Amino acid sequence: MVPVSKFTFRIVLLTSLAIMGAAFAPAFAQTAAPAASPATSPATSPDGLWHGSTEVNGQQVPFTLEVTGAGDQVQGALINGKQKSPSSSGSYADGHLVLHFDYYANTLDATIANGILTGTFGSSARLTQITASLNASTQPPSPNPPNIAGTWEVKVDKGPKGEHAWTLQVRQTGAHVEAVIQRIDGDTGALYGEWRDGQFAVSHFTAGGPSYQVLKPQKDGTLQLISYGPGGEPTALIAQRPEAARAAGLVAPDDPLTHTKLQNPNAPIAFSFPDLNGKIVSNTDAQFKNKVVIVSIGGSWCPNCQDEAPFLVELYKKYHDRGLEIVELSFEEAPQLANPTRLRAVIRKFGINYTVLLAGTRDQLNEKIRGVDNLNCWPTTFFVGKDGLVKAIHTGYSGPATGKDNEELERENTALVEKLLAGKPAGAGKVAGGE
Repeated sequence: MVPVSKFTFRIVLLTSLAIMGAAFAPAFAQTAAPAASPATSPATSPDGLWHGSTEVNGQQVPFTLEVTGAGDQVQGALINGKQKSPSSSGSYADGHLVLHFDYYANTLDATIANGILTGTFGSSARLTQITASLNASTQPPSPNPPNIAGTWEVKVDKGPKGEHAWTLQVRQTGAHVEAVIQRIDGDTGALYGEWRDGQFAVSHFTAGGPSYQVLKPQKDGTLQLISYGPGGEPTALIAQRPEAARAAGLVAPDDPLTHTKLQNPNAPIAFSFPDLNGKIVSNTDAQFKNKVVIVSIGGSWCPNCQDEAPFLVELYKKYHDRGLEIVELSFEEAPQLANPTRLRAVIRKFGINYTVLLAGTRDQLNEKIRGVDNLNCWPTTFFVGKDGLVKAIHTGYSGPATGKDNEELERENTALVEKLLAGKPAGAGKVAGGE
């Protein structure tokens, strides 16, 4: 998920219409799918591309599901542009398809008959109805789309995390756009859409669930951004070009390196929590003495945390032998805290072999992690020097959907780790709180 609470907006366009066609399917022709051959009949195998939709707050969110295999060997993947969200396991028998996405604790459970798939997606806490057709055709976009490519800023009176503006970027190929929406705590992942009926509806449907936004060009050159969450009224905001926002005296988007701060820079970031085997691990343990330590606040429910995980895995693999330790403090819902099946699935999916601790529930974040102001985002990543003091705090994570921003973030954080590893150990003349 990307929860609605995660918005700093960035919209990135597809350069391949073939990829876009697989991702969008915003309006499906109400015609029967072509008849399947006996060898691939849904009665024996659900193989193929299923184009369908689900409803979010009254809006239809398209999705594409790729299915291969049969029986206990069936595999599925939700296709979101270049990204695929593969199933963890599944089964198919007698027209009943079940696909488990354990790393989000979500399940697709559907029946297939006459080339039509109907069922549900989600968890017991939140299910959404889905419908799809095998190899369905799609309607073309409207002609004469306006050009909305480039960078925008979205003014918010006060965002959920205290920010005042989000960032929005757009790339565009004709009537097709790819959208990524990000705010201080991270991005939504890529959202895809096309020009139809005077607006760009951009959305995705991943293993974390659906997301839906609307961009409406205005006569004054701004964009109206309408966000549709899973419940409640949609919210409408205005986006403008950065130069126009500065000319109007609007505050720029928050800096992720200054949003979260220690109350006392000379105090360590303290933690003492159990790992998944029940062993208590603390920041004062010998394994962290004179080491560079990355402490990441996360949760297995958090899409941006899952985006960050492969980068942390790579850092650990590259620098652990040189003295880097990584600790994730995972905050989960109460049932997952008691039985962290989703967290274990995330660890398997990304091959995480650094330390993962069960820190508490999401509402206990500031109770369990003391002495930090504006600690309100997942992930939040602390970079600790060899002297045990925090040298930098990065709020949120710009995932792969943000393109160059993701590359720049990973390049800067890698350089920071190398700088800290080159530093002297505690007691060798370092200045607390700075490099």
